[in-house]
Amino acid sequence: MLKKYLLVLMAAGLISIAVPFAAAQDSPSNDQQAPPPQENGMRHHGPPDPARRTAELTRRLKLTSDQQTKVQAALQSERSQMESVHQDTSLSQQDRHAKMMEIHQSTNTQIRTLLDPDQQKKWDEMQAEREQRMQGRHQGPPDAGSGQPPQ
Repeated sequence: MLKKYLLVLMAAGLISIAVPFAAAQDSPSNDQQAPPPQENGMRHHGPPDPARRTAELTRRLKLTSDQQTKVQAALQSERSQMESVHQDTSLSQQDRHAKMMEIHQSTNTQIRTLLDPDQQKKWDEMQAEREQRMQGRHQGPPDAGSGQPPQ
C-alpha cells in the first residue's frame, strides 16, 4: 500500500514538473510571436512595412506593376535610412527629427514623380489629409483653449 502511494506521489510530481515544459512547447517564443495588431496596415510604433504600404498605395492609387516595384524600392530605401538616423546617437533629438522629416519628404517627392496626373492629384489629397491628421495630434482637441477650431 505504501509503495502505491509513493508511486502515485512520484507520478503526480513528474506530471506537475512536466506540464509547464509541455505548455512552453505549445506557445510561440518571443522570436516567433505574431506582430502586434495593426490599424490600416500601419503599426503603432516604428515605420510601416514597405510591402504593406505599397499594397495600400496600390489599392488607393491603382498603381501599375512597374510603379509598385519602384514605390516599394523607394519605401524600403526610406525605411533603411530612417533606421540609420534613428540609431545615430550623435544627433540631437531635434536634428534626428529634422533629418527624418527630410528623408520622408524626399521619398514623397520621389513617389509623386512616379505617378500619372490623376494619381498625383489623389496623392496630393492623401498628403493633405495626412497633414491635417498630424496637425490635429499636435494641437489637441479643436475646442481646447479659445473654443475656436484650428485654422
